[in-house]
Amino acid sequence: MGFSFVGIAKAAPLEEAARQLEAWLHHGYHGKMAYMEQHFDKRVDPTKLVEGAKSVVTLMYNYHTEAEQIDPNAPKIAKYAYGEDYHHVIKDKLRQLLQYIQTEVGEVGGRCFVDSAPVMERQWAAKSGLGWTGKNTLLIHPKAGSYFFLATLILDAILESDQPMKDYCGTCRRCIEACPTQAISPEGYLLDASKCISYLTIELRAAIPPEFKGQMDNWMFGCDVCQDVCPWNRFSTPHQETAFEPHPDLLVLSAADWKELTEEVFQKVFKKSAVKRVKYEGLKRNIAFLED
Repeated sequence: MGFSFVGIAKAAPLEEAARQLEAWLHHGYHGKMAYMEQHFDKRVDPTKLVEGAKSVVTLMYNYHTEAEQIDPNAPKIAKYAYGEDYHHVIKDKLRQLLQYIQTEVGEVGGRCFVDSAPVMERQWAAKSGLGWTGKNTLLIHPKAGSYFFLATLILDAILESDQPMKDYCGTCRRCIEACPTQAISPEGYLLDASKCISYLTIELRAAIPPEFKGQMDNWMFGCDVCQDVCPWNRFSTPHQETAFEPHPDLLVLSAADWKELTEEVFQKVFKKSAVKRVKYEGLKRNIAFLED
């Protein structure tokens, strides 16, 4: 089905992650993402999210691409949003996988999740031995890097669990030093999402705070800086998913084209894209903020 890696963990409360999440929310690092405060119990305990949950299966799906925007001065878009919306593409694959399991094994109950429910995907991935949580707070696989979508199957079947791996970030501080808005704490492993360019350009519905003027590194949707500078991403390989190929017009648009972007072009280029989440007005807001 195209997944690169799979790991399994026992469905049980994530006690350490619960403490970390509580502290993170207390400090307001989630900004205006009020949904992060909701369903706390379900977020940290899969047995409260899925009845009879026994195992959490995490899968990784590669989205890395070497394709780039032609105009170096064009406002930038994160690689994950080049093609079709990953929520739909991967959710369909997960459903197929669950059906396959039920056909092969018999009665197995479960639910599929792709970044759309209170599931701590990265924590489960790390617990399942699929990598470690890096100083940039992303999951890093030692042989493949971090350009992966995470997908989760929570099942009522008892499966053999995998073991976590050690952290290999070492003394490296490249992501911390490269972050344009200093969103990663000086020690790493902690992200103030309210300062993150991905948050500012996607999650934040209000005006982008003026203190970020000149700090956005020309990103109009998302940001890849902390991944681009990570040494482990030298092991990244191009994805093989046709659905993630960019619209033919996306990479050729110049800085001037983006400045004059019409709603018609927006709807055509981003017809099935995750970029539609910010709507035409949101993307125009981001582009205007970069120009002022």
